[in-house]
Amino acid sequence: MTAPVTMRQIAERAHVSLGTVSHVVNGSARVRPKLRERVLETIRSLGFQPSALAQGLRTNRTRMLGMIIPDITNPFFPSVVRGAEDVAFRHSYRIILCNTDNDPAKESLYFTELRSYRAAGLLIIPAAGSNLESTLAPGGPGIPPVVCLDRCPVGWIGDSVVVANERGAFEATKHLIQLGHRNLAVITGPSALANSIERLKGFKKALREASLGIAAEFVQEAAFDTRSGFLAAKRLLRMLPRPTAIFACNDLMALGVLHAVHELNLRCPEDVSLVGFDNLEFCEYTSPALTSVYQPGYQLGATAAGLLVERIKGLEDAPKRILLETELKVRHSVLPQALTTEFSSKKPHTPRKGTRRASASD
Repeated sequence: MTAPVTMRQIAERAHVSLGTVSHVVNGSARVRPKLRERVLETIRSLGFQPSALAQGLRTNRTRMLGMIIPDITNPFFPSVVRGAEDVAFRHSYRIILCNTDNDPAKESLYFTELRSYRAAGLLIIPAAGSNLESTLAPGGPGIPPVVCLDRCPVGWIGDSVVVANERGAFEATKHLIQLGHRNLAVITGPSALANSIERLKGFKKALREASLGIAAEFVQEAAFDTRSGFLAAKRLLRMLPRPTAIFACNDLMALGVLHAVHELNLRCPEDVSLVGFDNLEFCEYTSPALTSVYQPGYQLGATAAGLLVERIKGLEDAPKRILLETELKVRHSVLPQALTTEFSSKKPHTPRKGTRRASASD
């Protein structure tokens, strides 16, 4: 492997001082045009690549932005990252992506390392149980600008970009109620996450406004993934009476619900209507196509990156909380309650071979 070219080698080849080369590379002082061109020509001929890390150590800042996300396998987050990366690139910043697996300890380690790498700023989607508010308090010593997005930890007072989770969940639940559903269930995300709390709050608000109650067992907590959504749905669908409609607080859990419906030899929406949250691309290709609350992932990342760049440039302002709107995308996974009842009464279900009907004791 060829050793990297050094600025000393450039100085010797161009017959200039090491300081002159440094001024040309770093733009730290004016250099006469002819001398500057000679240095640049030597740099091109030798293939010199300046060390961004070394420059960052000298200036105490690099052109790198750290972005910390909880789960790279969740198909919602890549669109968020893409939005952030596009904006960062336009402003000559590059993104270092870190995945925490929703582990606060891993998250804390990434915080420490990104600070040591002199990241110019941080974009963070906190893990469940994050202690971000204490480790990265805005204005603390050595703390770069930070923007939280998608969800915020309890007590966070810095910049944030989030979506209208409560309003989106409220509209989804209201849609089910307007179609006549009265036995509604919800599969929530982790109770420690702000967006999960807000979506459950929107669901309950819609029930309250319609003067509807909900049995405690019709509120099932899961982990924002397909497997936990599947298990929660099986518990709900084995209850007597079972819910006629389920609101899953993200699309991965809704996908698990569809799998549970199929395994229990039920039908969606004839036996149970279903609404998800995220509006991931696969919603149009499930059977039936999934009604879901759209949240603008790309815009979420792009807006957060734009706000972070403003902070890096020294914009002095009170912390901002930017709220992005959601929209209910109605497809084929919901039927009016009257039709659900009609289908259920007309077409009795025959358990598949090797399965049995669920009883109240299951």
